[in-house]
Amino acid sequence: MVQIKTPEQIAKMREAGLVVAAVHSATREAAVPGATTRDLDQVARKVLDEHGAKSNFLGYGGFPATICTSVNEVVVHGIPTDDVVLKDGDIISIDAGAIIDGWHGDAAFTAFVGSGHAPELLELSRVTEESMWAGIAAMKLGNRLVDVSRAIETYIRRQPKPGGGKYGIVEDYGGHGIGTEMHMDPHLLNYVERRRGKGPKLVAGFCLAIEPMVSLGTPRTEVLSDDWTVITTDGTWSSHWEHSVALTDEGPLVLTSPDGGRAKLAEYGITAAPDPLA
Repeated sequence: MVQIKTPEQIAKMREAGLVVAAVHSATREAAVPGATTRDLDQVARKVLDEHGAKSNFLGYGGFPATICTSVNEVVVHGIPTDDVVLKDGDIISIDAGAIIDGWHGDAAFTAFVGSGHAPELLELSRVTEESMWAGIAAMKLGNRLVDVSRAIETYIRRQPKPGGGKYGIVEDYGGHGIGTEMHMDPHLLNYVERRRGKGPKLVAGFCLAIEPMVSLGTPRTEVLSDDWTVITTDGTWSSHWEHSVALTDEGPLVLTSPDGGRAKLAEYGITAAPDPLA
């Protein structure tokens, strides 16, 4: 069952989304050479406390931290620790969430630690982020869930990969519904799987966390012995971008973006829905 939200409930999700945006801002600034991933977790925890929000990651299925910190070949669900010290040239995907009055926000971004990053890493992150926005732009009234998947995959497949070959669109993880829980129906693939059909029709009140994960090599992953950390099977580095998005009668509202997605959606000729908190 897909949970359809009222405008009032979407406004609550916008509150949670803005807290996630604040966590992103603070952790992006803190992701410098010499910092540990536990340092970033402590920064996130402080921001949540300052906003009176709860972490929807801490304790979820036994997860032991406030955010996920996935460095280099780690795709998702990296556990913050004192043992992982960020180095110049690393990339890190930070996945964060927040709960306000029982309503959830969830978003992720890829950051560059220090300087000297290879062009293919810069392009990897750009392609992943832009494919997310292509998916968000496909959240239109009357479209189907598969249209979002198709938009993400089509964007990635059309991008030339520096040095040749193809990007790996991670197969085992994808986006999801979000609302009174962090992970809800429907599951959103980042590619089209014809056996799954078209999926539900997108209507006002439909909320999705759209999150492509892309590697420089294989689409395949494995989980480490901690039962959380997901890495690429070939050791290639990966990027992860995510926003929580609500579809309204007036268009999409990017709940976890400070401007509601206005600037990026305008590039697609789409007007973002008005911010209910403005």
